[in-house]
Amino acid sequence: MASYPPRLQRLIDALRILPGVGPKSAQRMAFQLLERDRPGARLLAERLVEAIDGIGRCERCRMFSETPLCELCASPQRDGRLLCVVETPGDVLAVEHSGAYRGRYFVLMGRLSPLDGIGPDELQLDALDALLAAGGVEEVVLATGATVEGEATAHFVAAMASARGIAATRIAHGVPMGGELEYVDGSTLAHAFNGRLDLGRDRA
Repeated sequence: MASYPPRLQRLIDALRILPGVGPKSAQRMAFQLLERDRPGARLLAERLVEAIDGIGRCERCRMFSETPLCELCASPQRDGRLLCVVETPGDVLAVEHSGAYRGRYFVLMGRLSPLDGIGPDELQLDALDALLAAGGVEEVVLATGATVEGEATAHFVAAMASARGIAATRIAHGVPMGGELEYVDGSTLAHAFNGRLDLGRDRA
C-alpha cells in the first residue's frame, strides 16, 4: 500500500492539532502549502516560531502579551475597580469590541469541567483569589460562556468574590444558552453587560 514520504506525513499529523482539522483537511492544507505556496508555508513557519518564542501571558490578567503587563493592564484609562472574568483571550477581544466595558480582566484559560479533569487548580484560581485579596476590586463581572460549565465556573468565582466581600455580577440578557461568548456579536454583548445580574442577591 502506497504511503506518503515521512516528512509529508509528519506535516499532516502536525496540522491535525488545529481545532476542527481532521485527516482529510490536514492533507488538503499540506498539499496546498507544498504545491502552490511554498513561500507562504515558510512565512507561516517563521511566524509560528516568532509567536511561540515571543508571546507569553500578562502577569496580572493572563492575556497573551509580549510584555510583562499587557496593554490593557498597563493602561491608566482602565477602571481598576471592575474585574471581568472570562474563559479565553478571544473572549477579551469580544468584550472589547462591544465597547460596553472599561475595566480590567482575568483570563481563566478554560472553565471548570470535572468530567474533563479541569478543576480550580487547572484554572489557577488561586492566582485570581490573590488578585482579589490584593484589594482595589469592587465588582467582579462574570463573563464566562452560557454553557453548563460556564455557569458552574461563574458561580464558583462568585463565591470566591463573596468571601472577599466583593460584589459579583453576571452578564445575562442577549447571550444564548449553550452559546460561546467569543462568537456573540458586539451589540448583543453590550446589551448583556448593561443587564448583568447580581449573583449574590440571586443566591439569597
